[in-house]
Amino acid sequence: MLQKLNHSKLVILDRDGVINHDSDHYIKSPDEWQPIPGSLEAIAKLNQAGYHIAVATNQSGIGRGLYDMDTLNAIHMKFHRLLAKVGGHVDAIFFCPHTDADQCHCRKPLPGMIEQISQRYGVPIKGVPIVGDSVRDLVAGVSVGAEPHLVLTGKGEKARASGELPPYTAIHQDLMAFVNHFIGRT
Repeated sequence: MLQKLNHSKLVILDRDGVINHDSDHYIKSPDEWQPIPGSLEAIAKLNQAGYHIAVATNQSGIGRGLYDMDTLNAIHMKFHRLLAKVGGHVDAIFFCPHTDADQCHCRKPLPGMIEQISQRYGVPIKGVPIVGDSVRDLVAGVSVGAEPHLVLTGKGEKARASGELPPYTAIHQDLMAFVNHFIGRT
């Protein structure tokens, strides 16, 4: 169990399309995992301001048989290694390996992963920022009280154009723009 922390010092991030480039064909290997310019530095900036970072990511490629747990772990090791090089870290990565057909509670837009983060950190999610590039990322957080932030990287432009964003969703060009806005208001 991680230490209990002040909920105002937690930020929840989606992975694909927010931290790294996304692909309609899934990110299936460490070589395919490429950070979006400035995203790792943005996480490091949050860390330097005293924030804990939890990543919540759907990884249905596992359920579809496109890659396995060893590959996902290798992808995340690359992420951790590159992030450490710029002075950053994430506290935990929560993932759902299921497909929509599995109808599990942890797959976004359902709130299971966000609830797991709340339990792990021992904090309520109300008011905690959740940053994503899709409507499903934001809905998962908003359903349990998180504050929605859309980035226009990844599928963000498509999400903005959908007209389905949760009320009061803040929109940012990319993760660094979110971080600059967020740190500037705290």
